[in-house]
Amino acid sequence: MEAKQSDIGLIGLAVMGENLVLNMESKGFRVAVFNRTTAVTEKFAAGKAQRKNIVPTRTMTEFVDALSRPRKAMIMVKAGAPVDAVIGQLAPLLEKGDVIIDGGNSLFTDTQRRCKDLEGKGIHFVGCGVSGGEEGALKGPSLMPGGPRDSWQIIAPILTKIAAVVDGEPCCRYMGPDGAGHYVKMVHNGIEYGDMQLICEAYAILSSVLGLTTNELAEIFAEWNRGALESYLIDITAQIFRKKDPETGQPMVDVILDKAGQKGTGIWTLQSAIQQSVVISTINAAVEARVVSSRKEDRVAASKILPTPDVGQFTGARDELITAVHDALYASKIISYAQGMELLGAASRQFNWNLNFGDIATIWRGGCIIRAKFLNRIVEAYGRDRGLKNLLLDSYFTGIIAKTQQNWRVAIASAVEQGIAVPAFSASLGYYDSYRQARLPANLLQAQRDFFGAHTYERVDKPGVFHTEWLETGEESEEKSAPPKEAPKRHAGE
Repeated sequence: MEAKQSDIGLIGLAVMGENLVLNMESKGFRVAVFNRTTAVTEKFAAGKAQRKNIVPTRTMTEFVDALSRPRKAMIMVKAGAPVDAVIGQLAPLLEKGDVIIDGGNSLFTDTQRRCKDLEGKGIHFVGCGVSGGEEGALKGPSLMPGGPRDSWQIIAPILTKIAAVVDGEPCCRYMGPDGAGHYVKMVHNGIEYGDMQLICEAYAILSSVLGLTTNELAEIFAEWNRGALESYLIDITAQIFRKKDPETGQPMVDVILDKAGQKGTGIWTLQSAIQQSVVISTINAAVEARVVSSRKEDRVAASKILPTPDVGQFTGARDELITAVHDALYASKIISYAQGMELLGAASRQFNWNLNFGDIATIWRGGCIIRAKFLNRIVEAYGRDRGLKNLLLDSYFTGIIAKTQQNWRVAIASAVEQGIAVPAFSASLGYYDSYRQARLPANLLQAQRDFFGAHTYERVDKPGVFHTEWLETGEESEEKSAPPKEAPKRHAGE
C-alpha cells in the first residue's frame, strides 16, 4: 500500500525537475519520480533524494501505481515532441479524473491541443508556466497554471504551497482555460528578454560613454536596487559586476564572449504579437539584439571597415548621465510591461480567457526572473481600473513618465552621439512618442498605398472610404467614394 501514497509525481529529473521535487517534499508532500534514463533516477535517489519522502520508480507503470487517486503527474521535459511522447506513454495508464501537468515552456497552441485531446479521454490537463530558474524551483517559483478550472482545484493545494510567497500571498493563481497559463509564461519570458536587454544597454552607456569600471558599475546597480528599480535582475547584475575570474583575475563579465543565446520563447512572443496586431517593440528589439550578438565574426569584420562617429570623448556631467540612464531604464521598463500587458489583453479576448491582469502582476512579484518592486504599482493600477487599456494611462505611470522622459531622451541622445547601440531604449521611446501623438504621418502612407494599389483611405472631414486617381491626365485629380463592400485591387508589392 505504501507505494500508492505519493501525493504527486514528477517526470523529468533535469535540474528544474529535481529542484521542484525537493521543493514539494520540503513542503510535506510525498513525491514519486521517474526519468526516461533510469541511471538519472538512481543517481537522484542515492544523492539529493536520499532519506527524503521521495519514491524513485523505474517504469512508467510503476510511477503511475505509486500515485494516490486522483493521480497528479507533472511533466518537466523539453517542449515539443518530448512532451507528446511522455503523454503518449502516460495517458493510457491513467483513469478519468487524473491530472497531467506540463510545467515546461510549451507553446500555448500545443497546450490547447493537448487539453482538447485529453479532455476527450476524461483526463485533466494543466499547462503551467514555471518561472524562477533553479533557485526558484527549489525555494519557491512563480507558477502560472492554465486549464479547466476543476483541474486547477485538484492541484491547487500543492501548487500554492510550493510557490513563492510575497506579503502572505502565494505567487500562484489560476490564469484561465486551456493554454492561458503557458501564454502568460510566454509573455513573461518576452518581458524578461526586454528587461535584460534594457539593463545591458544601461551598462553599455555607463561603461562605453563614461568608462566606468566594474567596481563602479556594481556600486551604481546596488544603489539602483535600493530604489524604484529594485528587482531580481538589477540585484544579480550588481553581483555579476563584482565577480572576478579565478583564472585571470579580470572581472568575470569582461572575459565572457558577447554572443547571447535564446530558447525560442521570445520569438514565440513576437509571432503572437504579429498575429494579434499588437506592438511589442521593446521585446522585438531585445530579440533582434540577441540575433545580432550571435553574429560575432561578422561584427568583428565589420568593425574594421565601418566608420564610427567622430565626436571625441564625452565631456558632460558624469552624475547627470548616470541619473539619465537610470531614468531611461525605468521608463523603458514601464513601456515593456505596458506592451506585454496589451498583448495579454488581445490574446485574452481572442481565446476568451478572461485574464486578470492584477493577478498576473501579483504572481510575478516573487519567485520569477522579472520580479520587481514596481509590480506592486501594476497591481494597484489594475485595482483602480481592471479594464485599463494601456498601463501608461494609469495616473501613477503617467506621472513616472512625466518625471523621467527628459532624462530618457538625454540618455538615448548621448548613446546615439557616441555611436553606442541602444535598440531597446530607442524602440521604447519610439513607441511612447507614437502612442502619445494624436496625428501620425500615416496619412501619407495611406496616400502612397492608394496611389500604387488603390487600397483606399478615410478622410478627416467626412465619413466614408475613398480612392483618388493620382496620375494627372490633363484634368484635375479625381476622388471617388469606394464601394463599401468592394474589395480593393491589390498590388503585388503589398
